Amino acid sequence: MSALTRIFAPALLFAAMTAAVPAMAVEEAPSTVDAVYKTQSSTVALQPGEKVADLFTLNMNTDYVLQRLTDNTYWYESGFYATIFYVGDKGVLLFDPLEMRAQKILDAIRSVTDKPINTIVYSHDHADHISGTAELLALLDASQKKQPEIIASKATAEKMELLGSNIPRPTKVLQWPEDSFKFENQTIELHGFAHAAHTDDHSAWLMKEERVLHAPDLLNSDQPPFWNFAGSERFTYLVQNLKTANAMDWDYFNGGHGNVGSHEDFNFHLQFIADLEAAVGKAMGQVPFGFGVDMEKINAHTVMLPAWFDEIARIATDELRPKYGEYYGFETATPTNAQMIAEYLYSYR
Repeated sequence: MSALTRIFAPALLFAAMTAAVPAMAVEEAPSTVDAVYKTQSSTVALQPGEKVADLFTLNMNTDYVLQRLTDNTYWYESGFYATIFYVGDKGVLLFDPLEMRAQKILDAIRSVTDKPINTIVYSHDHADHISGTAELLALLDASQKKQPEIIASKATAEKMELLGSNIPRPTKVLQWPEDSFKFENQTIELHGFAHAAHTDDHSAWLMKEERVLHAPDLLNSDQPPFWNFAGSERFTYLVQNLKTANAMDWDYFNGGHGNVGSHEDFNFHLQFIADLEAAVGKAMGQVPFGFGVDMEKINAHTVMLPAWFDEIARIATDELRPKYGEYYGFETATPTNAQMIAEYLYSYR
């Protein structure tokens, strides 16, 4: 893949997902947590534990999904990417201006309020979640006098500097890993994962009074774990991160993908990971190292470990299929997740 292709691959993917397609109605995958589903509404708030109905179909056929969570907090999703915003007395607090969605996010906000966007928060330095910022700022130039304050953790700010990010930098930096700030009468708490699975600056942001937790890429609600555990750079600390977030006091969760989340989604993920780890460990004891490799025809040993992991992942996926196979994306995601767990178990004992 050329550098140019790599840079624009997310944009091409988004364009493909959101291209005009005939209206489709499919049978949605069953809920992993036996959720109560409600028709999408920007006026009627969800009760804790309730989820948006027909979400896959909505993502494929509508410009965006806008769901009210509380009197003041809204959940937005389009093209399978989600964020939240809070409407205060004087202005709007927006988390993570998503890649290539600035106009749609602004449209969604303007559908419920004409108040200025006063603050933007970056959850972590991954472009697919925050690279819509420049476009959004350009749009706001024409509609409000003052540009928003951009808030991020010290870990995110330093990472953007280190990597030479071309995304607008934060104008206010919070201490890592724990800090907070006030937005009008709301307390927004930063809870950084000192040992993070997804990426080294990964964090959870708690809107304390609203009881809403925002932690994109921690988990996809109402789904088994996504490919590579939501694109995590490592599996090693994931269970610890999930338990840390689950122990916080909140009613609604946004994971950046999937549906509106609840503590039951965390419990499901922890159980799924425990079952997959057990299946992988069992398969590692059954599959001999060197499986599937013709030793007389190789001139490098590097083929052996991937072949071993592949077979372990196949067996572990087969073992979990009777319990989890009907759920969203199981067949696509589970083998790669099993490989990550196999590498973890191989490395740490």
